[in-house]
Amino acid sequence: MNKNQVDGRVKQARGKVKEVAGKVTGDKETEYKGKAEKQGGKAEAKYGDIKRDIKKSTD
Repeated sequence: MNKNQVDGRVKQARGKVKEVAGKVTGDKETEYKGKAEKQGGKAEAKYGDIKRDIKKSTD
């Protein structure tokens, strides 16, 4: 796993926690920020996956 994959998955988890916390407390702003962070984490993890695949194909 490369750095982007790890960072992306950490951001996904952190975003999910914020999203759930926002739902539980009724704080829509926190919920939406969590969703946004989760989506950003997915994008970063996907970038890391693509980077890994390119590296594998060139080796």
